[in-house]
Amino acid sequence: MGNEVVLDELNMTFRCSAQFTQVLAFRRFRLAKCLWLLSFIISPQVYSRAVNGSGLPDKMNRDNPILSTTVSWGFFGHRHINYHAVFLLPPQMIPFFKKQIRFLADHATDPDKRRYAVKEEAPRHYIDMDRYGKAADSLPVSWEKAKAVYGEDSLNAHGIAPWWIMVMKGRLVRAFQEGDKDAILKISADIGHYIADVHVPLHASSNHNGQKTDQHGIHGFWESRLPELFAEKEYDLIIGKAIYLKDPAAFIWMRVRESAAAADTVLRFEKALSQAFPPGSRFAYETRNGVVVRQYASAYATAYHSSLAGMVERRMRQAIFAVASFWYTAWVDAGQPNLSIFAALPAIPPFNPSSDDTQFQCGSEHSP
Repeated sequence: MGNEVVLDELNMTFRCSAQFTQVLAFRRFRLAKCLWLLSFIISPQVYSRAVNGSGLPDKMNRDNPILSTTVSWGFFGHRHINYHAVFLLPPQMIPFFKKQIRFLADHATDPDKRRYAVKEEAPRHYIDMDRYGKAADSLPVSWEKAKAVYGEDSLNAHGIAPWWIMVMKGRLVRAFQEGDKDAILKISADIGHYIADVHVPLHASSNHNGQKTDQHGIHGFWESRLPELFAEKEYDLIIGKAIYLKDPAAFIWMRVRESAAAADTVLRFEKALSQAFPPGSRFAYETRNGVVVRQYASAYATAYHSSLAGMVERRMRQAIFAVASFWYTAWVDAGQPNLSIFAALPAIPPFNPSSDDTQFQCGSEHSP
């Protein structure tokens, strides 16, 4: 009897620990998001002093969720990319994936949320190709070979996105082989995020937020503000079908190099536009979710979007195609398992935390 009581207490302890970790990660994310919004309202210098007691650093620290104000593709973009990728899948896959489409869209942002709780997460979202100079065109595709040449610490310091995508692809293959429905959905949502990230030009540049060229905030401008303003009104996100990738590693490295090549255009065009626009007209105050925030003005955003000649839409479309093709390739490599047994199951409800007054009560119905 005594042993049973001890086991019950241990089980409850583990449950509490897991639930507490989830709530803590979510609250850290909310704190970082509040500080991100604050950065639009006050000047970058005042914001930086408020969070680290100094002026704005020359090099933004990507591993610090407080100092790094970039969120890849924005929540809007990531959700749309995973959502639209479902419709590119073959008939054998689409019934299952379409039934779980809300889960795949809502959880497309999970990796960004983990950046505030998991130290190892940040390098998985980018790779600073310019840090490698001429060697960037010949970086080893194999993670083991790359470690042998550069060392793991150095690789992590400059980002590991393309290598991490291949790790996630391997995990997705195993999930399909094992018929693990929950793992298939979780990993599919996650890998969609990382693949979308490498289609963003500034995710392949060490000048990821314009901090080297006095363009602080350009990261969110390109990948969040522009899609939010123009995607639903102007972008055609209904494209062809997913394909089987004979060499997925070569494919994703090609997309990374495309992003790296486009980074200069992203920065140069905005710099030229900022010098041509009347002083004080680049920003405006708008209400978002009941909060007045400082945003790039719509007129300025429209001019920048036009100067890019469809770049944001092209990269978003390419990201959708790449995500769907990786899902499809993993399924084929797993032996094309029958997913119809999952299609008959109910959809997994999305994780939707309640309002700011969410209370953590271990073991109660109010636990997230």
